[in-house]
Amino acid sequence: MKELLIKLENIKKIYNSGSEEAKVYALKGINLEVKKGEFIAIMGASGSGKSTLMNIIGFLDIPTEGSYYLEGDRVDTFSKDELAEIRNKKLGFVFQSFNLLSRTSAFDNVKLPLLYSKPRLKESEISRRVINALEMVGLKERKNHLPNQLSGGEQQRVAIARALVNNPSIILADEPTGNLDSKRSKEIMNIFTELNKYGITIILVTHEHDIAEYAKRVIEMRDGNILKDSGGE
Repeated sequence: MKELLIKLENIKKIYNSGSEEAKVYALKGINLEVKKGEFIAIMGASGSGKSTLMNIIGFLDIPTEGSYYLEGDRVDTFSKDELAEIRNKKLGFVFQSFNLLSRTSAFDNVKLPLLYSKPRLKESEISRRVINALEMVGLKERKNHLPNQLSGGEQQRVAIARALVNNPSIILADEPTGNLDSKRSKEIMNIFTELNKYGITIILVTHEHDIAEYAKRVIEMRDGNILKDSGGE
């Protein structure tokens, strides 16, 4: 049986917390367990709460109520600095818009997360990790190219390499194929499938059913609640 990685208990996210009428419940009491090595797709219409849930899992947002355990530690009580350190060491992020620096080579874009590592890595180790990450996504030979010299699919592969460079145990991907055609989307999802085979936990937000089919477990959300949870162990 796989080891428990993430446990969310009664997670709520409430905005405009003034009068009761003004409150917006983005998440209405989410209970969720994620085991190491899972490949999960979170689906739902706009406003269902899927991206809010992803942001809370990735420490990009904090819950209004509830408890969040990561590898047994209750992380919703941690300071911003503690969360930033965990985020840099254990989490990799991939977004729809790639978020690459336009005047910076693929190599230097992938290198960015390593600049925040503590203690600071030696340049030789940084270079080794960057080249390894680019090789994993098939872009080692294009390491010196700028983003505008790469296709959309290649730019997203650089973004995946950047997410991999710190050897994370979890990759969080928010609509990673949203800006890509079907061929490039398939290439990206094949990379995620291969990474999952290495034991990396993948949590993916998508509204596309054909993309969700790559996952081994699909969670459907509606109005801040989990409507359906299928697959998994």
